Amino acid sequence: MSPEARETTERYFRQAVERHWDPYAIDLTADRETLTDLSRSAFTQLRATLAMFGAGEEHVTEDLVPVAAVVDDDSDQRFVASHLYDEAKHAAFFERYWNDAVRPAAEARGLEPTAPTADRWFTDSYEDVFDRTETAMNRLLEADTPANRARAYCHYHLTVEGVFGQTGFHAVESTFGPETEGPSLPGLVEGFGGIRRDEGRHVGYGMDRLAALLENGAVERSLVEETVMGLAELVDAVVERMGWHRLPGPDSDDLVAFVAQQRRNRLQQLPGGAAVDPAAED
Repeated sequence: MSPEARETTERYFRQAVERHWDPYAIDLTADRETLTDLSRSAFTQLRATLAMFGAGEEHVTEDLVPVAAVVDDDSDQRFVASHLYDEAKHAAFFERYWNDAVRPAAEARGLEPTAPTADRWFTDSYEDVFDRTETAMNRLLEADTPANRARAYCHYHLTVEGVFGQTGFHAVESTFGPETEGPSLPGLVEGFGGIRRDEGRHVGYGMDRLAALLENGAVERSLVEETVMGLAELVDAVVERMGWHRLPGPDSDDLVAFVAQQRRNRLQQLPGGAAVDPAAED
């Protein structure tokens, strides 16, 4: 690892220590009241979105383990350890939000409580995205090659966190934040703010490692583009279902356009990115 790369990784780790937040300290009182007053269809759709986020955090916590197993530089090991802790913290936030805000609101409505892991919340496309990511990550344990590392970073850091997750944050924060016209969910938005900051570090780390593989010629850019675009249709299908139907926020068309732009942005950040055609997905 170059001195510059080590310095960047050490900076990410220090940020993780200095910017720690507590998922158990966020006040959810106002959220419970708002959730109770939402229309039934809006409440159902929000539950589906939160279930997908919570399950996604559980998936990525497990899926990161192969990276922890193969990195050998001490700065990498420290950062990936903090990364694992962050993901576990995110999963804990969604579990708490479901138990302390969503479930009481469902009971107040007279609805039968449902688990966030119930099959009803997950589509085949959603399951396929995470199944493919799990396969790509576990391949590192079979053969820790530059190509396998590149595929792992493309699945996990670039796509799941850098494209998929960021689009979900946009959908929720632009609807339930204090500056929007939608119903206010301050506890959820505060939690998302902490998660977004953490994942900014995670994405930065993965993108740095992916860029290094491209710069030193260990992998071809075509491998990166093929991997990312191979997930695009599945990700877009999930995002389309996250568009709000009866809330003043981004609808399905808005989110599909947003996720496509996020994907283009991530690819353009990598070496050779100027060659990416902005209209390639239009």
